[in-house]
Amino acid sequence: MVMFNGTDKRYNQFSAYLKNKFGVKVYKITLDAGFSCPNRDGKISTGGCIFCDEGGSFSQAHSNKLSIAEQVNVGIENLSARFKAQKFMSYFQAYSNTYKPIGELERIYTSALNNDKIIGLSIGTRPDCIDDDKLKLISSFTDEYYTWIEYGLQSIHDRTLSKINRGHDYECFLRAYEKTKQYGINVCVHVIFGMWETHDEIMETAVELARLRVDGVKIHMLCALENTKLANMFYNGEIDFMSEDEYVNTVCDFLEYLSPETTIHRLAGNGFSKTLIAPQWLGAKFDCLNKIDREFVRRNSYQGFKFLK
Repeated sequence: MVMFNGTDKRYNQFSAYLKNKFGVKVYKITLDAGFSCPNRDGKISTGGCIFCDEGGSFSQAHSNKLSIAEQVNVGIENLSARFKAQKFMSYFQAYSNTYKPIGELERIYTSALNNDKIIGLSIGTRPDCIDDDKLKLISSFTDEYYTWIEYGLQSIHDRTLSKINRGHDYECFLRAYEKTKQYGINVCVHVIFGMWETHDEIMETAVELARLRVDGVKIHMLCALENTKLANMFYNGEIDFMSEDEYVNTVCDFLEYLSPETTIHRLAGNGFSKTLIAPQWLGAKFDCLNKIDREFVRRNSYQGFKFLK
């Protein structure tokens, strides 16, 4: 039986991986630098992805009225008081966090590393918002900081990407991924389940990510939030969402295909309780995680089971 990071988890949980790597639990500080997105401001299209709300997938209520350095210090102060936290990663989450001129990006990223308790940097963005100059800048932090780029891929299937109004195709992601790896930067890939795809199509994404041996994966369940195109589609009966049991089984199937070396950054969402319309089970994060654990035990399986075979 493959076990991970000295835990009873049957998948390579990123938080446990970080604790094993740095000796203590590492906490992410989510930061808002006021970025936009080319899929919302009209450069690519208008309206953005059908699931994206006004928060731009930002799950924590920081105010961008605070400077980045202030957000970092407030985050450290709060997490230290609440959890006795000692080490932190600065995480740019909302919208596309490479979508500014290079000079502004350097100032923003440097401001996020102004505290000696910061050990890492994670930057969420789109694969069409990266170039050599930006990658060179981000790679300049890798000697001193544990550095990641998180790319929103969602699916390898162009038909699906068109359906959700993603604004780029799989080849765009592949070019960005390969170039990012050339600069020695860790890559976490976001995928979404429940987007009008068959089970086999979802597994095709898993097999491709296994082929690429991506450093990390973050799995999301497609959900309708208030004031989104997807919410209107749900009300009009244009989509049905996965049940929790279907999602749990799909997650376990997906993880079985991945390399056991790929770190798993998320398996269940949170932070949507005030705006979540459907599916309602998504609000019970830990219930879902426990069911995933139990399903792996029932199968006597684990992440990489099919990859290793």
